[in-house]
Amino acid sequence: MTVPTSSGALERRRVRVDRGYSRSSPRLFRGSGIPWLYLAPALVVLGGLLAYPIYQLGLISLFHYTQAQVSGGEATTFEGFGNYAELFRDDQFWQVLLATVVFAAACVISTLAVGCALAVLLTRVRAVPRLALMLAALGAWATPAITGSTVWLFLFDADFGPVNRVLGLGDHSWTYGRFSAFFLVLLEVVWCSFPFVMVTVYAGIRSVPSEVLEAASLDGASQWRIWRSVLAPMLRPILVVVTIQSVIWDFKVFTQIYVMTNGGGIAGQNMVLNVYAYQQAFASSQYSLGAAIGVVMLLILLAVTLVYLRLLRRQGEEL
Repeated sequence: MTVPTSSGALERRRVRVDRGYSRSSPRLFRGSGIPWLYLAPALVVLGGLLAYPIYQLGLISLFHYTQAQVSGGEATTFEGFGNYAELFRDDQFWQVLLATVVFAAACVISTLAVGCALAVLLTRVRAVPRLALMLAALGAWATPAITGSTVWLFLFDADFGPVNRVLGLGDHSWTYGRFSAFFLVLLEVVWCSFPFVMVTVYAGIRSVPSEVLEAASLDGASQWRIWRSVLAPMLRPILVVVTIQSVIWDFKVFTQIYVMTNGGGIAGQNMVLNVYAYQQAFASSQYSLGAAIGVVMLLILLAVTLVYLRLLRRQGEEL
């Protein structure tokens, strides 16, 4: 015969068991050091792959380092922040920086808009169209940047490209004008970048309870209102990841610009920071200036990421 036990007695017994376990558990598992223990292998690998190259990049930017120093013909001389001062006095650097920021912002906004729109579309279509769209997007994502750039150049070629024939533009050259060349590169960047946003956001939408979406629909909310007021706030952590990743990718675009504009366009009109650093370091053999540009890019990306995370954290606290 079993004696019924009250809920209060069970709760007191559970509390005693938990306290006993917490007293007998190792200090490591009670402290805050256990997450770092799990992250230690990844931190060691990242330290070897990132910390040392960044250290060398910063070190080279502080010396006078040209082809003469590389070949051992002359000794390296310490310049301090002289390379940065020379870089900031260069008007071309500020023009390229402005063009890079505007171009990267346009790429990020376009990629997020296309990726999120197609993610919502995946939730509305049937299995076969969804699978076809997934495969097409993953194919674009898996295509190497140099291959995709070459294909897009052929599509918009002035003589043999099918786009000009369909649009009736004759022998119009898309890479001749500054803005048309940037627009062509933007299309290619969005084409190879939106699958990451689409797949990530689609997975996040699938994790949202269907009851929430049904309740919003019953209340008369439109699809745009459901996305803006329901899905976007719930998907904020995912949107943070894809936004930061897109900013990093699009700010340091190199292959698409270099291939599609033949090294930066006519008279450098389509230059971005990565191509500018490449030309300074390897075309002009000014390795110290190229390293200084790399350090500036790294600091800009870190600042943008930290500011964006801080703003999102503040918005979360206000909510």
